[in-house]
Amino acid sequence: MERENVWNTYDLEMQKSCLDFAEEYRKFISENKTERECVDAFVNAAEDAGFVELSRAIEEEKKTGKKLQPGDKVYMTWMNKSMVLFRLGKSPMEEGVNILGAHIDSPRMDVKQNPLFEKGGYGYLDTHYYGGIKKYQFVARPLAIHGVIVKKDGETVVLNVGEDPDDPVFFVSDLLIHLAQDQMQKKAAEVVSGEALDLIIGNKPVIIDAKTKAGHKENKKDAKEAVKESLLKILEEMYGIKEDDFESAELEVVPAGPARDAGFDRSMILGYGQDDRVCAYPSFRAILDADFGGENGGAPERTSVCLLVDKEEIGSVGATGMQSHYFENALAEVMNLRGEYTELALRRCLANSDMLSSDVSSAYDPNWSECFDEKNTAFLGRGMVFNKFTGSRGKSGSNDANAEFIAHLRDIFSKEGVVTQTAELGKVDVGGGGTIAYILALYGMNVIDSGVPVLSMHSPAEATSKADIYEAYRGYKAFLRDANLRNA
Repeated sequence: MERENVWNTYDLEMQKSCLDFAEEYRKFISENKTERECVDAFVNAAEDAGFVELSRAIEEEKKTGKKLQPGDKVYMTWMNKSMVLFRLGKSPMEEGVNILGAHIDSPRMDVKQNPLFEKGGYGYLDTHYYGGIKKYQFVARPLAIHGVIVKKDGETVVLNVGEDPDDPVFFVSDLLIHLAQDQMQKKAAEVVSGEALDLIIGNKPVIIDAKTKAGHKENKKDAKEAVKESLLKILEEMYGIKEDDFESAELEVVPAGPARDAGFDRSMILGYGQDDRVCAYPSFRAILDADFGGENGGAPERTSVCLLVDKEEIGSVGATGMQSHYFENALAEVMNLRGEYTELALRRCLANSDMLSSDVSSAYDPNWSECFDEKNTAFLGRGMVFNKFTGSRGKSGSNDANAEFIAHLRDIFSKEGVVTQTAELGKVDVGGGGTIAYILALYGMNVIDSGVPVLSMHSPAEATSKADIYEAYRGYKAFLRDANLRNA
């Protein structure tokens, strides 16, 4: 069964809309490489679009008794790393809501809590990789540091170094090919060990003038750690931080530089962090842009929700991951502000809801065709992807969507002219993967994985099709507008 190439379906106006949207997305992923940066950007855009922070709506209700009404827009962030947005619908929420759920964390290297050391005349930051990466892909390439350092007095220092053309960059060294005979015989997983991912951040010792040089020579410790001492001086002068401030820091090491157009035809985007911001950004834009009719975009029939979460790449754990209850708590708060909350109503809401787990799928790669079942895989440029199931080896760990739900989605997207394709994540018994879908499915709601195919997934330079990104955006808007999913 052949799937249509998206570009063949576009007239000139649609092609322009696609390319304009893709350029906005390219800029977004170039400027926002951590979950904190994504949340900050999303909050600014949401407030510009008329969304109100949930805590402010709660305070207003306490003071004036004002309830949320159909068409109202509220959002909540959690620990600056996850976010949920609501556009209130006309139907009671216990009848269910339409949810777009994506994750905004990506594989990377995290700086350890006691990271700074000197060895062989180089200053290093010790790191621990985050998520599934091929470790050898992160060596011998320009890297940037993004994140925050929170000092004991509560002051937060924001770091973003390596992105501006005038910034320095950082790197992990690799063994030169002339000496790599033994290294080249190792398995790919062993070529670079996790503990070898030490980030080089300097090489110049602290400058000592003639008057104090003799005194320094008498202190062997200072002489051995002159580069580290120099780096500590720089950090204190530039950022006001001391070595022990790393204990309360969250610093992420990511590939430096912007995402780029790829191909002579500029049909693709090549850049870091597209798993899963290539689905998170269209999901966020869909809840902002969806037109339900009426003033300011109107009110949907069923409440629309966009859920943007952290920690998916390491199992959706922790306070900001999908396994946390912050989404359930936010839903309860919104229902309460509508005068609809009871524990039973909340449970009915969750069970009656429908969700697109907006996550990426692996794109067919002819260079590695032996890993794919070609007739059941996604192709770049052939539209938004649906994965009925993910998991691995016998669908282990998978959500497996119901046929009735899929049939109704097919009907929605067919009527809207959204180009879609279906896929599995590689051949049976070759591998597999997971998403947040199974966690929301625990409530009994309809959930299916749907998103954008990605080439070179989890690498520092992932590739996507601009047409697929735009079709996902169009599909997500169509899903939010539908009022009959549970009744399918």
